[in-house]
Amino acid sequence: MPELPEMEHYKQLLEQTIKEKTITEVKILREKSINVSVSAFEKRVVSQQVTDIERKAKHLVLHLSSGDVLLLHLMLGGWMFYGLEGPDRTVQVRLSFGHHHLHFIGLRLGYLHILTESEMVQALENLGPEPLSDNFSLDMFIEKMHRKRGKLKTALVDQQFLSGIGNRYSDEICWQAQVLPTRSVNELTKIEMTNIFGAIRTILPKAIKLGGYMNEKFMKDDRITGGYLPHFHVYKQEGEACPRCSHPIRRSEISSRKTFYCSNCQY
Repeated sequence: MPELPEMEHYKQLLEQTIKEKTITEVKILREKSINVSVSAFEKRVVSQQVTDIERKAKHLVLHLSSGDVLLLHLMLGGWMFYGLEGPDRTVQVRLSFGHHHLHFIGLRLGYLHILTESEMVQALENLGPEPLSDNFSLDMFIEKMHRKRGKLKTALVDQQFLSGIGNRYSDEICWQAQVLPTRSVNELTKIEMTNIFGAIRTILPKAIKLGGYMNEKFMKDDRITGGYLPHFHVYKQEGEACPRCSHPIRRSEISSRKTFYCSNCQY
Protein backbone atom coordinates (compact mmCIF):
# COMPACT_ATOMS: atom_id res chain seq x y z
CA MET A 1 0.00 0.00 0.00
CA PRO A 2 1.37 3.45 -0.86
CA GLU A 3 2.41 5.33 2.26
CA LEU A 4 3.19 8.98 3.01
CA PRO A 5 6.28 9.23 0.73
CA GLU A 6 4.53 7.65 -2.25
CA MET A 7 1.46 9.87 -1.90
CA GLU A 8 3.59 13.00 -1.42
CA HIS A 9 5.51 12.04 -4.56
CA TYR A 10 2.22 11.58 -6.44
CA LYS A 11 1.08 14.99 -5.17
CA GLN A 12 4.20 16.61 -6.60
CA LEU A 13 3.72 14.85 -9.94
CA LEU A 14 0.06 15.88 -10.14
CA GLU A 15 0.98 19.48 -9.36
CA GLN A 16 3.25 19.36 -12.41
CA THR A 17 0.71 17.73 -14.71
CA ILE A 18 -2.92 18.55 -13.86
CA LYS A 19 -2.98 21.51 -11.46
CA GLU A 20 -4.97 24.43 -12.92
CA LYS A 21 -6.14 22.22 -15.79
CA THR A 22 -9.78 21.46 -16.59
CA ILE A 23 -11.30 17.99 -16.50
CA THR A 24 -12.86 17.51 -19.93
CA GLU A 25 -14.17 13.96 -19.60
CA VAL A 26 -14.70 11.22 -17.03
CA LYS A 27 -14.74 7.49 -17.71
CA ILE A 28 -15.91 5.13 -14.95
CA LEU A 29 -15.18 1.45 -15.54
CA ARG A 30 -15.84 0.32 -11.99
CA GLU A 31 -18.74 2.03 -10.25
CA LYS A 32 -17.68 0.73 -6.82
CA SER A 33 -14.63 2.98 -7.05
CA ILE A 34 -16.80 6.09 -6.73
CA ASN A 35 -19.41 7.08 -4.13
CA VAL A 36 -22.24 8.42 -6.28
CA SER A 37 -23.89 7.39 -9.53
CA VAL A 38 -21.84 7.73 -12.70
CA SER A 39 -24.10 10.50 -13.98
CA ALA A 40 -23.86 12.43 -10.69
CA PHE A 41 -20.07 12.01 -10.66
CA GLU A 42 -19.78 13.28 -14.22
CA LYS A 43 -22.05 16.25 -13.50
CA ARG A 44 -19.96 17.37 -10.53
CA VAL A 45 -16.53 16.70 -12.05
CA VAL A 46 -16.59 17.42 -15.80
CA SER A 47 -15.65 21.03 -16.72
CA GLN A 48 -14.15 21.63 -13.28
CA GLN A 49 -10.61 22.94 -12.89
CA VAL A 50 -8.20 21.29 -10.46
CA THR A 51 -7.27 24.33 -8.38
CA ASP A 52 -5.12 22.69 -5.71
CA ILE A 53 -3.79 19.31 -4.59
CA GLU A 54 -3.18 18.31 -0.98
CA ARG A 55 -1.88 15.20 0.70
CA LYS A 56 -3.48 14.17 3.98
CA ALA A 57 -1.89 11.02 5.43
CA LYS A 58 -2.20 8.38 2.68
CA HIS A 59 -4.94 10.33 0.89
CA LEU A 60 -4.80 12.88 -1.88
CA VAL A 61 -7.33 15.71 -2.07
CA LEU A 62 -7.97 17.30 -5.47
CA HIS A 63 -9.71 20.64 -4.98
CA LEU A 64 -12.09 21.61 -7.79
CA SER A 65 -13.15 25.07 -8.91
CA SER A 66 -16.73 24.32 -7.80
CA GLY A 67 -15.61 23.97 -4.18
CA ASP A 68 -16.04 20.18 -4.24
CA VAL A 69 -13.09 17.86 -3.77
CA LEU A 70 -12.00 14.48 -5.09
CA LEU A 71 -10.73 12.31 -2.25
CA LEU A 72 -8.36 9.57 -3.39
CA HIS A 73 -7.18 6.59 -1.39
CA LEU A 74 -5.22 4.04 -3.45
CA MET A 75 -5.27 1.35 -0.75
CA LEU A 76 -3.60 -1.97 -1.58
CA GLY A 77 -2.47 -2.27 -5.20
CA GLY A 78 -3.66 1.12 -6.44
CA TRP A 79 -1.56 3.42 -8.65
CA MET A 80 -1.86 6.17 -11.26
CA PHE A 81 -0.64 6.72 -14.79
CA TYR A 82 -0.74 9.95 -16.80
CA GLY A 83 -0.30 10.36 -20.54
CA LEU A 84 -1.77 10.41 -24.03
CA GLU A 85 -2.35 6.67 -23.85
CA GLY A 86 -3.12 4.38 -20.96
CA PRO A 87 -1.07 1.53 -19.54
CA ASP A 88 -1.68 -2.06 -20.54
CA ARG A 89 -3.65 -2.66 -17.36
CA THR A 90 -7.31 -2.59 -16.30
CA VAL A 91 -8.34 0.98 -15.48
CA GLN A 92 -11.13 1.67 -12.98
CA VAL A 93 -11.44 5.44 -13.41
CA ARG A 94 -10.07 7.88 -15.99
CA LEU A 95 -10.04 11.66 -15.82
CA SER A 96 -9.28 13.42 -19.11
CA PHE A 97 -7.57 16.76 -19.52
CA GLY A 98 -7.93 17.32 -23.23
CA HIS A 99 -5.77 14.74 -24.99
CA HIS A 100 -4.03 13.68 -21.80
CA HIS A 101 -5.58 11.26 -19.34
CA LEU A 102 -5.08 10.43 -15.66
CA HIS A 103 -5.70 6.72 -15.15
CA PHE A 104 -6.50 5.13 -11.79
CA ILE A 105 -5.49 1.46 -11.75
CA GLY A 106 -5.93 -1.24 -9.12
CA LEU A 107 -8.76 0.44 -7.23
CA ARG A 108 -10.23 -2.85 -6.06
CA LEU A 109 -10.12 -1.59 -2.48
CA GLY A 110 -9.26 2.03 -3.17
CA TYR A 111 -11.61 4.82 -4.20
CA LEU A 112 -12.05 8.24 -5.79
CA HIS A 113 -14.93 10.00 -4.03
CA ILE A 114 -16.53 13.31 -4.89
CA LEU A 115 -17.27 15.22 -1.69
CA THR A 116 -18.01 18.67 -0.41
CA GLU A 117 -15.23 20.32 1.58
CA SER A 118 -17.05 19.68 4.86
CA GLU A 119 -17.66 16.02 3.97
CA MET A 120 -13.93 15.61 3.28
CA VAL A 121 -13.02 17.20 6.61
CA GLN A 122 -15.42 14.86 8.38
CA ALA A 123 -14.07 11.81 6.53
CA LEU A 124 -10.51 12.57 7.66
CA GLU A 125 -11.21 14.03 11.10
CA ASN A 126 -9.79 11.04 13.02
CA LEU A 127 -6.35 11.18 11.41
CA GLY A 128 -3.42 11.78 13.70
CA PRO A 129 -0.84 14.52 13.20
CA GLU A 130 1.35 14.68 10.11
CA PRO A 131 4.80 13.42 11.19
CA LEU A 132 6.63 15.85 8.89
CA SER A 133 4.61 18.92 9.83
CA ASP A 134 6.53 21.89 11.21
CA ASN A 135 3.87 22.02 13.91
CA PHE A 136 4.68 18.50 15.09
CA SER A 137 7.61 18.72 17.48
CA LEU A 138 9.73 16.19 19.33
CA ASP A 139 8.07 17.22 22.60
CA MET A 140 4.61 16.56 21.10
CA PHE A 141 5.77 13.16 19.84
CA ILE A 142 7.15 12.14 23.24
CA GLU A 143 3.97 13.32 24.95
CA LYS A 144 1.85 11.19 22.59
CA MET A 145 4.15 8.21 23.11
CA HIS A 146 3.75 8.48 26.89
CA ARG A 147 -0.02 8.13 26.44
CA LYS A 148 0.20 5.22 23.97
CA ARG A 149 0.03 1.53 24.81
CA GLY A 150 0.89 -1.57 22.80
CA LYS A 151 3.80 -2.51 20.52
CA LEU A 152 5.92 0.14 18.81
CA LYS A 153 5.15 -1.18 15.33
CA THR A 154 1.42 -1.07 16.04
CA ALA A 155 1.69 2.51 17.28
CA LEU A 156 3.61 3.75 14.24
CA VAL A 157 1.07 2.36 11.77
CA ASP A 158 -1.96 3.58 13.76
CA GLN A 159 -3.38 6.35 11.55
CA GLN A 160 -5.11 7.96 14.52
CA PHE A 161 -1.78 8.17 16.34
CA LEU A 162 0.40 9.33 13.43
CA SER A 163 -0.86 9.70 9.89
CA GLY A 164 0.83 8.33 6.79
CA ILE A 165 3.26 5.69 8.10
CA GLY A 166 2.55 2.10 7.10
CA ASN A 167 4.07 -1.36 7.19
CA ARG A 168 7.21 -0.67 5.16
CA TYR A 169 8.42 2.58 6.64
CA SER A 170 7.59 1.62 10.23
CA ASP A 171 10.15 -1.20 9.97
CA GLU A 172 12.72 1.10 8.41
CA ILE A 173 12.15 3.74 11.10
CA CYS A 174 12.67 1.18 13.86
CA TRP A 175 15.84 -0.11 12.19
CA GLN A 176 17.25 3.40 11.78
CA ALA A 177 16.49 4.17 15.44
CA GLN A 178 17.97 0.78 16.52
CA VAL A 179 14.79 -0.07 18.41
CA LEU A 180 12.95 -3.37 18.04
CA PRO A 181 9.43 -2.96 16.61
CA THR A 182 8.28 -5.62 19.09
CA ARG A 183 9.01 -3.38 22.08
CA SER A 184 6.14 -2.00 24.16
CA VAL A 185 5.79 1.75 23.77
CA ASN A 186 5.49 2.31 27.52
CA GLU A 187 8.94 0.81 28.16
CA LEU A 188 10.82 3.05 25.70
CA THR A 189 13.26 5.59 27.11
CA LYS A 190 13.25 9.26 26.17
CA ILE A 191 16.45 8.72 24.20
CA GLU A 192 14.86 5.90 22.23
CA MET A 193 11.78 8.03 21.51
CA THR A 194 14.07 10.83 20.37
CA ASN A 195 15.87 8.42 18.04
CA ILE A 196 12.56 7.20 16.60
CA PHE A 197 11.45 10.78 15.97
CA GLY A 198 14.78 11.49 14.28
CA ALA A 199 14.42 8.40 12.11
CA ILE A 200 10.95 9.51 11.00
CA ARG A 201 12.32 12.93 10.06
CA THR A 202 15.21 11.32 8.15
CA ILE A 203 13.68 8.38 6.31
CA LEU A 204 10.39 9.86 5.10
CA PRO A 205 11.92 12.97 3.43
CA LYS A 206 14.61 10.82 1.79
CA ALA A 207 11.95 8.44 0.45
CA ILE A 208 9.96 11.38 -0.94
CA LYS A 209 13.04 12.84 -2.62
CA LEU A 210 13.88 9.51 -4.26
CA GLY A 211 10.31 8.92 -5.50
CA GLY A 212 9.06 6.31 -3.03
CA TYR A 213 9.12 2.57 -3.55
CA MET A 214 6.43 1.85 -6.15
CA ASN A 215 7.58 0.11 -9.33
CA GLU A 216 4.79 1.44 -11.54
CA LYS A 217 5.79 4.56 -13.44
CA PHE A 218 3.56 7.63 -13.40
CA MET A 219 4.41 8.66 -16.96
CA LYS A 220 6.06 7.05 -19.96
CA ASP A 221 9.46 8.65 -19.37
CA ASP A 222 9.24 8.69 -15.57
CA ARG A 223 12.74 8.07 -14.18
CA ILE A 224 12.05 9.04 -10.55
CA THR A 225 9.12 6.98 -9.24
CA GLY A 226 10.31 3.92 -7.32
CA GLY A 227 13.81 5.26 -6.70
CA TYR A 228 13.71 4.47 -2.99
CA LEU A 229 13.06 0.74 -3.48
CA PRO A 230 16.78 -0.29 -3.36
CA HIS A 231 17.24 1.67 -0.12
CA PHE A 232 15.16 -0.54 2.18
CA HIS A 233 17.41 -1.98 4.88
CA VAL A 234 15.11 -4.55 6.51
CA TYR A 235 11.66 -4.62 4.89
CA LYS A 236 11.30 -7.87 2.90
CA GLN A 237 15.00 -8.61 3.52
CA GLU A 238 14.47 -11.75 5.62
CA GLY A 239 17.69 -13.78 5.78
CA GLU A 240 19.80 -11.05 4.20
CA ALA A 241 22.71 -9.52 6.08
CA CYS A 242 21.87 -6.45 8.13
CA PRO A 243 23.61 -3.45 6.48
CA ARG A 244 24.77 -2.29 9.92
CA CYS A 245 26.01 -5.45 11.66
CA SER A 246 25.74 -8.26 9.04
CA HIS A 247 23.42 -10.32 11.26
CA PRO A 248 20.57 -12.03 9.31
CA ILE A 249 17.37 -10.01 9.12
CA ARG A 250 14.46 -11.70 10.87
CA ARG A 251 10.76 -11.72 10.11
CA SER A 252 7.84 -12.06 12.51
CA GLU A 253 4.24 -10.88 12.77
CA ILE A 254 2.84 -8.13 14.99
CA SER A 255 -0.93 -7.78 14.95
CA SER A 256 -1.01 -9.85 11.73
CA ARG A 257 1.47 -7.50 10.02
CA LYS A 258 4.72 -8.73 8.50
CA THR A 259 7.56 -7.21 10.46
CA PHE A 260 11.26 -7.21 9.58
CA TYR A 261 14.12 -6.30 11.91
CA CYS A 262 17.63 -7.13 13.09
CA SER A 263 17.62 -8.88 16.43
CA ASN A 264 21.32 -8.13 16.90
CA CYS A 265 21.60 -4.34 16.58
CA GLN A 266 18.02 -3.34 17.37
CA TYR A 267 17.24 -3.42 21.08
